[in-house]
Amino acid sequence: MVNMIEMKNVQKQYGQMNALEDVTLTIKKGEIFGFLGPSGSGKTTTIKILTAQLHHDSGEVQVFNQPAKNMSKNGNKCKVGILTDNSGLYSRLSIEENLAMYCKLYSVPKTAIQEALEFVQLYDERKKKVSQLSKGMKQRVLLARAILHKPDLLFLDEPTSALDPVSTAHIHKGLRLLNQMGTTIFLTTHDMSEAETLCDRVAFLHKGKIQALGSPKELKERYSDQTITVELKDGSQHKIKDQIASAGKVHEWMLANKIVRIFSNEPNLGNIFMKVTGSDLQ
Repeated sequence: MVNMIEMKNVQKQYGQMNALEDVTLTIKKGEIFGFLGPSGSGKTTTIKILTAQLHHDSGEVQVFNQPAKNMSKNGNKCKVGILTDNSGLYSRLSIEENLAMYCKLYSVPKTAIQEALEFVQLYDERKKKVSQLSKGMKQRVLLARAILHKPDLLFLDEPTSALDPVSTAHIHKGLRLLNQMGTTIFLTTHDMSEAETLCDRVAFLHKGKIQALGSPKELKERYSDQTITVELKDGSQHKIKDQIASAGKVHEWMLANKIVRIFSNEPNLGNIFMKVTGSDLQ
Protein backbone atom coordinates (compact mmCIF):
# COMPACT_ATOMS: atom_id res chain seq x y z
CA MET A 1 0.00 0.00 0.00
CA VAL A 2 1.22 3.51 -0.87
CA ASN A 3 2.66 5.67 1.92
CA MET A 4 1.02 9.11 2.05
CA ILE A 5 3.30 10.35 4.84
CA GLU A 6 6.76 9.27 5.96
CA MET A 7 8.69 10.73 8.89
CA LYS A 8 12.10 9.41 9.87
CA ASN A 9 14.09 10.57 12.91
CA VAL A 10 12.47 14.01 12.80
CA GLN A 11 13.69 16.65 15.25
CA LYS A 12 12.32 20.14 15.94
CA GLN A 13 13.48 22.56 18.60
CA TYR A 14 12.18 25.91 19.85
CA GLY A 15 15.19 27.41 21.57
CA GLN A 16 16.31 24.83 24.13
CA MET A 17 12.99 22.94 24.09
CA ASN A 18 12.57 19.77 22.04
CA ALA A 19 9.17 20.03 20.33
CA LEU A 20 9.77 16.79 18.41
CA GLU A 21 12.47 14.23 19.15
CA ASP A 22 13.34 11.33 16.84
CA VAL A 23 9.76 10.99 15.49
CA THR A 24 9.46 8.11 13.02
CA LEU A 25 6.20 6.91 11.44
CA THR A 26 4.48 6.07 8.16
CA ILE A 27 0.84 6.62 7.21
CA LYS A 28 -0.74 4.54 4.47
CA LYS A 29 -3.15 5.76 1.82
CA GLY A 30 -6.73 5.38 3.05
CA GLU A 31 -5.91 5.34 6.76
CA ILE A 32 -7.40 7.42 9.53
CA PHE A 33 -4.33 7.95 11.68
CA GLY A 34 -4.59 9.38 15.18
CA PHE A 35 -1.76 11.44 16.67
CA LEU A 36 -2.64 11.48 20.34
CA GLY A 37 -1.36 13.50 23.23
CA PRO A 38 -2.03 16.38 25.61
CA SER A 39 -1.75 20.04 24.68
CA GLY A 40 1.88 21.00 24.13
CA SER A 41 3.04 17.50 23.20
CA GLY A 42 4.04 18.44 19.63
CA LYS A 43 0.90 17.53 17.66
CA THR A 44 0.34 20.93 16.01
CA THR A 45 4.06 21.29 15.29
CA THR A 46 3.89 18.01 13.38
CA ILE A 47 0.98 19.19 11.22
CA LYS A 48 2.80 22.45 10.47
CA ILE A 49 5.87 20.51 9.33
CA LEU A 50 3.82 18.15 7.17
CA THR A 51 2.02 21.08 5.50
CA ALA A 52 5.17 23.19 4.91
CA GLN A 53 4.17 25.88 7.41
CA LEU A 54 7.25 25.03 9.48
CA HIS A 55 10.62 23.43 8.72
CA HIS A 56 12.05 20.59 10.79
CA ASP A 57 15.63 20.78 12.07
CA SER A 58 16.75 17.29 11.08
CA GLY A 59 15.45 13.96 9.81
CA GLU A 60 13.40 13.14 6.72
CA VAL A 61 9.79 14.13 6.00
CA GLN A 62 7.88 13.15 2.88
CA VAL A 63 4.27 13.71 1.84
CA PHE A 64 3.00 12.19 -1.43
CA ASN A 65 6.55 10.78 -1.87
CA GLN A 66 7.93 14.33 -2.03
CA PRO A 67 9.84 16.43 0.50
CA ALA A 68 7.33 18.09 2.83
CA LYS A 69 8.55 21.55 1.79
CA ASN A 70 6.88 20.93 -1.60
CA MET A 71 3.45 21.06 0.04
CA SER A 72 3.56 24.85 -0.32
CA LYS A 73 3.42 24.50 -4.12
CA ASN A 74 0.05 25.17 -5.77
CA GLY A 75 -0.22 21.71 -7.30
CA ASN A 76 0.10 20.08 -3.92
CA LYS A 77 -2.08 22.58 -2.05
CA CYS A 78 -5.07 21.31 -3.99
CA LYS A 79 -4.43 17.77 -2.74
CA VAL A 80 -4.54 18.77 0.92
CA GLY A 81 -7.25 19.97 3.30
CA ILE A 82 -6.47 21.50 6.70
CA LEU A 83 -8.66 22.21 9.72
CA THR A 84 -6.85 23.80 12.65
CA ASP A 85 -7.92 25.76 15.70
CA ASN A 86 -6.88 29.02 14.02
CA SER A 87 -8.77 28.43 10.77
CA GLY A 88 -10.52 31.80 10.42
CA LEU A 89 -13.87 32.51 8.80
CA TYR A 90 -15.21 35.88 7.64
CA SER A 91 -17.83 36.63 10.27
CA ARG A 92 -19.74 39.26 8.26
CA LEU A 93 -20.26 36.89 5.35
CA SER A 94 -22.68 33.99 5.12
CA ILE A 95 -21.60 30.37 5.18
CA GLU A 96 -22.21 30.18 1.44
CA GLU A 97 -20.21 33.35 0.71
CA ASN A 98 -17.27 32.09 2.77
CA LEU A 99 -17.15 28.84 0.82
CA ALA A 100 -17.58 30.62 -2.52
CA MET A 101 -14.23 32.36 -2.00
CA TYR A 102 -12.53 29.02 -1.50
CA CYS A 103 -14.17 27.64 -4.63
CA LYS A 104 -12.25 30.32 -6.53
CA LEU A 105 -9.05 29.56 -4.64
CA TYR A 106 -9.24 25.85 -5.40
CA SER A 107 -10.71 26.31 -8.90
CA VAL A 108 -13.73 24.14 -8.15
CA PRO A 109 -17.30 24.90 -9.30
CA LYS A 110 -19.74 26.51 -6.87
CA THR A 111 -21.81 23.34 -7.02
CA ALA A 112 -19.20 21.94 -4.63
CA ILE A 113 -20.67 24.17 -1.90
CA GLN A 114 -23.96 22.29 -1.77
CA GLU A 115 -22.22 18.92 -1.64
CA ALA A 116 -19.86 20.01 1.15
CA LEU A 117 -22.62 21.59 3.25
CA GLU A 118 -24.91 18.60 2.85
CA PHE A 119 -21.96 16.50 3.98
CA VAL A 120 -21.81 18.38 7.30
CA GLN A 121 -25.61 18.82 7.44
CA LEU A 122 -25.59 22.61 7.12
CA TYR A 123 -27.03 23.21 3.66
CA ASP A 124 -30.30 24.63 5.04
CA GLU A 125 -28.27 27.14 7.07
CA ARG A 126 -26.15 28.34 4.13
CA LYS A 127 -27.53 31.91 4.15
CA LYS A 128 -26.68 32.49 7.82
CA LYS A 129 -23.84 34.84 8.64
CA VAL A 130 -20.91 33.24 10.40
CA SER A 131 -21.33 35.72 13.28
CA GLN A 132 -24.68 34.05 14.05
CA LEU A 133 -23.31 30.53 14.31
CA SER A 134 -22.55 28.46 17.38
CA LYS A 135 -19.02 27.13 17.89
CA GLY A 136 -20.16 23.69 16.79
CA MET A 137 -21.66 25.03 13.57
CA LYS A 138 -18.50 27.02 12.83
CA GLN A 139 -16.44 23.86 13.23
CA ARG A 140 -18.70 22.11 10.73
CA VAL A 141 -18.30 25.02 8.29
CA LEU A 142 -14.52 24.71 8.66
CA LEU A 143 -14.76 21.01 7.91
CA ALA A 144 -16.89 21.79 4.83
CA ARG A 145 -14.23 24.26 3.72
CA ALA A 146 -11.46 21.71 4.27
CA ILE A 147 -13.20 19.09 2.09
CA LEU A 148 -14.62 21.48 -0.53
CA HIS A 149 -12.01 20.41 -3.11
CA LYS A 150 -12.12 16.72 -2.12
CA PRO A 151 -8.51 16.48 -0.90
CA ASP A 152 -6.48 13.29 -1.01
CA LEU A 153 -5.07 14.06 2.44
CA LEU A 154 -6.91 15.83 5.26
CA PHE A 155 -5.21 17.23 8.38
CA LEU A 156 -7.47 17.78 11.39
CA ASP A 157 -6.06 19.47 14.47
CA GLU A 158 -8.40 18.88 17.44
CA PRO A 159 -11.50 19.07 15.18
CA THR A 160 -14.05 18.46 17.95
CA SER A 161 -12.35 20.24 20.84
CA ALA A 162 -14.95 21.75 23.20
CA LEU A 163 -17.88 20.75 20.96
CA ASP A 164 -21.14 19.34 22.25
CA PRO A 165 -21.90 15.62 21.64
CA VAL A 166 -24.37 16.32 18.82
CA SER A 167 -21.87 18.44 16.85
CA THR A 168 -19.15 15.87 17.49
CA ALA A 169 -21.36 13.08 16.18
CA HIS A 170 -22.04 15.09 12.99
CA ILE A 171 -18.32 15.56 12.39
CA HIS A 172 -17.46 11.92 13.11
CA LYS A 173 -20.11 10.71 10.68
CA GLY A 174 -18.78 13.01 7.98
CA LEU A 175 -15.18 11.92 8.52
CA ARG A 176 -16.06 8.24 8.20
CA LEU A 177 -17.90 8.89 4.94
CA LEU A 178 -15.04 11.00 3.61
CA ASN A 179 -12.55 8.27 4.44
CA GLN A 180 -14.71 5.67 2.70
CA MET A 181 -14.53 7.88 -0.40
CA GLY A 182 -10.72 7.61 -0.36
CA THR A 183 -9.39 10.52 1.73
CA THR A 184 -6.51 9.76 4.08
CA ILE A 185 -6.99 11.53 7.42
CA PHE A 186 -4.33 12.66 9.89
CA LEU A 187 -6.10 13.48 13.14
CA THR A 188 -4.56 15.07 16.22
CA THR A 189 -6.56 14.85 19.41
CA HIS A 190 -6.27 14.43 23.15
CA ASP A 191 -9.70 12.73 23.17
CA MET A 192 -8.96 9.01 23.46
CA SER A 193 -12.58 7.94 22.90
CA GLU A 194 -12.60 9.90 19.63
CA ALA A 195 -9.48 8.06 18.53
CA GLU A 196 -10.98 4.67 19.40
CA THR A 197 -14.11 5.57 17.41
CA LEU A 198 -12.36 6.80 14.27
CA CYS A 199 -8.76 5.63 13.91
CA ASP A 200 -7.22 2.64 12.16
CA ARG A 201 -3.91 3.26 13.93
CA VAL A 202 -2.74 5.68 16.60
CA ALA A 203 0.53 7.02 17.96
CA PHE A 204 0.94 8.33 21.51
CA LEU A 205 3.03 11.50 21.60
CA HIS A 206 4.45 12.77 24.88
CA LYS A 207 7.01 15.56 25.26
CA GLY A 208 7.83 15.33 21.56
CA LYS A 209 8.46 11.55 21.54
CA ILE A 210 6.32 8.69 20.24
CA GLN A 211 5.74 6.35 23.16
CA ALA A 212 3.63 3.67 21.44
CA LEU A 213 2.15 3.06 17.98
CA GLY A 214 -0.38 0.55 16.61
CA SER A 215 -4.06 -0.09 16.03
CA PRO A 216 -6.34 0.43 19.05
CA LYS A 217 -6.95 -3.34 19.11
CA GLU A 218 -3.22 -4.15 19.01
CA LEU A 219 -2.43 -1.68 21.78
CA LYS A 220 -5.21 -2.99 24.01
CA GLU A 221 -3.94 -6.55 23.59
CA ARG A 222 -0.32 -5.46 24.14
CA TYR A 223 -1.08 -3.70 27.43
CA SER A 224 -3.83 -6.02 28.70
CA ASP A 225 -3.24 -7.92 31.94
CA GLN A 226 -5.20 -10.86 30.42
CA THR A 227 -7.72 -10.99 33.27
CA ILE A 228 -11.50 -11.17 33.34
CA THR A 229 -14.01 -10.08 35.96
CA VAL A 230 -17.09 -12.05 36.98
CA GLU A 231 -19.92 -10.03 38.56
CA LEU A 232 -22.41 -11.94 40.70
CA LYS A 233 -26.01 -11.17 41.62
CA ASP A 234 -25.01 -10.39 45.21
CA GLY A 235 -23.02 -7.40 43.85
CA SER A 236 -19.58 -8.93 44.34
CA GLN A 237 -16.96 -8.86 41.60
CA HIS A 238 -14.22 -11.45 41.20
CA LYS A 239 -11.10 -10.72 39.13
CA ILE A 240 -9.74 -13.90 37.58
CA LYS A 241 -6.11 -14.12 36.48
CA ASP A 242 -5.87 -17.85 35.68
CA GLN A 243 -8.96 -18.70 33.66
CA ILE A 244 -8.14 -22.43 33.40
CA ALA A 245 -7.64 -22.84 37.15
CA SER A 246 -10.81 -20.85 37.87
CA ALA A 247 -13.01 -22.61 35.29
CA GLY A 248 -14.54 -24.93 37.90
CA LYS A 249 -15.59 -22.04 40.15
CA VAL A 250 -17.09 -20.10 37.23
CA HIS A 251 -19.00 -23.20 36.15
CA GLU A 252 -20.32 -23.59 39.69
CA TRP A 253 -21.60 -19.98 39.67
CA MET A 254 -23.23 -20.56 36.29
CA LEU A 255 -25.07 -23.68 37.48
CA ALA A 256 -26.30 -21.76 40.52
CA ASN A 257 -27.49 -18.89 38.24
CA LYS A 258 -25.38 -16.40 40.21
CA ILE A 259 -23.66 -14.59 37.34
CA VAL A 260 -24.82 -11.17 36.14
CA ARG A 261 -22.03 -10.64 33.59
CA ILE A 262 -18.48 -11.58 32.64
CA PHE A 263 -16.18 -9.02 31.05
CA SER A 264 -12.53 -8.67 30.08
CA ASN A 265 -10.34 -6.08 31.76
CA GLU A 266 -8.66 -4.72 28.64
CA PRO A 267 -7.48 -1.12 29.00
CA ASN A 268 -8.85 1.78 26.98
CA LEU A 269 -6.52 4.14 25.11
CA GLY A 270 -6.56 6.60 28.01
CA ASN A 271 -5.34 3.88 30.38
CA ILE A 272 -2.58 2.93 27.95
CA PHE A 273 -1.47 6.52 27.50
CA MET A 274 -1.10 6.97 31.24
CA LYS A 275 0.81 3.70 31.48
CA VAL A 276 3.35 4.48 28.74
CA THR A 277 3.88 8.14 29.71
CA GLY A 278 3.14 8.20 33.43
CA SER A 279 1.07 11.31 32.75
CA ASP A 280 -2.51 12.48 32.66
CA LEU A 281 -4.07 13.66 29.39
CA GLN A 282 -4.89 17.16 30.64
